[in-house]
Amino acid sequence: MAAIRGEAYFSVGAEVEVRSPVGYFIPATIIARGSSATSFLVEYKTLKTKTSIDKNKGKPSTEELDVSLMRPSPPKENNCTYFKAGQEVDAYYKGSWWEGLVTEVFEDSSYFFVCLNGNHEVELEISNLRPHRDWVDGQWVPPLNVKFVNKQNVAVSNGGQRMEEFEIGSLVEIRNEEEGFEGSWYTASIVKSVDNEKYCVQYKTIRTETGEKFLCEEVDRRNIRPYPPEIIRVDSFGLNEEVDAYYNDGWWEGVICKVLSRGRYRVYFKSSDEEILFEHEELRLHQNWINHTWVWNSKQ
Repeated sequence: MAAIRGEAYFSVGAEVEVRSPVGYFIPATIIARGSSATSFLVEYKTLKTKTSIDKNKGKPSTEELDVSLMRPSPPKENNCTYFKAGQEVDAYYKGSWWEGLVTEVFEDSSYFFVCLNGNHEVELEISNLRPHRDWVDGQWVPPLNVKFVNKQNVAVSNGGQRMEEFEIGSLVEIRNEEEGFEGSWYTASIVKSVDNEKYCVQYKTIRTETGEKFLCEEVDRRNIRPYPPEIIRVDSFGLNEEVDAYYNDGWWEGVICKVLSRGRYRVYFKSSDEEILFEHEELRLHQNWINHTWVWNSKQ
């Protein structure tokens, strides 16, 4: 029988979460072994069959799936009693767990606005949130014994220079300094601190060569910055305005060189000396992280 990574978590009766094609996770229970060595029959907790006119009265839906599409249901974390704006979370919404980012905290800290998958904001109670973790090579990242702290630290190097201290699980952006990638930033989360100069991070958009999981690597501290706050731009961007454009799994620094109709723009990239066409929703206001503060030019 083929070995299953994290096999102890996958057996008949185990509570699991099944990854959907668009990335959210659906709660389920393993009810039988499958037809192959690495597959199981699962029964969904929130999906019903379509045999009934009233879908809420249908029988729970079942499906045979390979274990690569599952992860264990993470244990409930009773020590997590608050979340902060900018924190990466898992949000329970419409019967599934979605990766999201807290965008606003209500005064009593019991309700939150959360942006799901980067494009849909919803209001949720604290009971529908949990710290975001990824299931990587048979273990949770960050580990379950790591507590999330509501603060951002600043460390001082031997030369007296102030440096960022990132908490495990923090959502950040990583600068790529390779030739041809200058001016690009990629979303990641902090896995662990390696030493005073480096962190191990896991990317959110860059996968390994096999494509089975997201890439983890060590990154110099100087190439890491906090994830920038979201600034909703309802009106159009202006000519010569600095923007970040989402392209090839990352955010690239550029300048609006042409404003077209129907919310389209041509953006010039100095690093490659080229112009590329973008839709409005593929752009964000360019911000710089300077002296531990986000700085941007407001539109005149």
